Amino acid sequence: MVLDLVFFSALLCWLPVVGAPSAGMWWAMGVSYSPASTEQILCAKVPGLVAKQARYCRKHLELMPSVAEGAQKGIQECQWQFQGRRWNCTTIGGDPSVFGKVIEKASRESAFVNAILSAGVVHAVTRACASGEPLSCSCDKRRKPPPDDEWKWGGCSEDVKFGVRFSRNFLDPRENRRKARSTMNRRNNEAGRQAILKNMETKCKCHGLSGSCEVKTCWKQQPDFRTVGYLIKEKYDSATEMEITFRREDRGTVEDLEPKNSHFKVPTFSDLVYYEPSPNYCEYDLDSGSFGTYGRRCNASSDGIDGCDLMCCGRGYNTMSEETVERCECQFIWCCKVKCKSCQRIYDVHTCK
Repeated sequence: MVLDLVFFSALLCWLPVVGAPSAGMWWAMGVSYSPASTEQILCAKVPGLVAKQARYCRKHLELMPSVAEGAQKGIQECQWQFQGRRWNCTTIGGDPSVFGKVIEKASRESAFVNAILSAGVVHAVTRACASGEPLSCSCDKRRKPPPDDEWKWGGCSEDVKFGVRFSRNFLDPRENRRKARSTMNRRNNEAGRQAILKNMETKCKCHGLSGSCEVKTCWKQQPDFRTVGYLIKEKYDSATEMEITFRREDRGTVEDLEPKNSHFKVPTFSDLVYYEPSPNYCEYDLDSGSFGTYGRRCNASSDGIDGCDLMCCGRGYNTMSEETVERCECQFIWCCKVKCKSCQRIYDVHTCK
């Protein structure tokens, strides 16, 4: 079961949904995000939300634009991390799932999408709280004593625990805890949150005359979201393959997930999990959601996944020259401007056959 959450865009451009879609995603609102006022958001009219989510939306109405921003962050980071891969996190305009059929499979790619979007919500909500604008949250007041006398707590430590709790309460209730796909989704949601929670940074600032450090105040801050993306990408590369097991309860059968290979370590809540193989993404396949790699740019000098041999799946590649105009021979002129020439450059561009 996919995360069956259809949400609204921040501009109230309602998604083109017919009936009750089975592949709608709450993160669809992040595709065309722009800052929205809370007056625009009508939680009761958001299709696909369960009652608990709708109540949570109403309770934290002022934070819903941050949820949209977090979705946009996650989508953009997904596309950055996979820009040189056969699957490049392509979004599909007008599709309520944003990513199309590719995330209907319980694959590594679906695992990454869930994790990066969950992390995006944590990051955006936590940062909004630290800005002081929302009334329902603020800075983190829970501070342990500093480790020494050289510094003291100050500034505004970002309350990441609130952001993590918000993400859990808003994203997870839709999942059916008796189904394997829902278990996978929840675990990968949590892995995205842990990527931020376990990597909070201590930032410090010195105070004193002439730049001296008579007093040093420090605070906790989330890592840059690009760093979060790299962390989750590492989890994608080492994701654990699972298999479905069945357990009988009084209310019926429950689907659980267990590691497929008992020789590997049991995944923690910081790890990504999946249980279905990925398409090879080489060929266009409507059923699997693969767009293929025909016409994709590749790096002829690379032996990695972005190289033409792997990207083009052995089909070969075409090479053509591309001319661009760039600034060159720039000089600093006192005072105070930079003067540059315009130079024509010719590059070889390689695309998959």
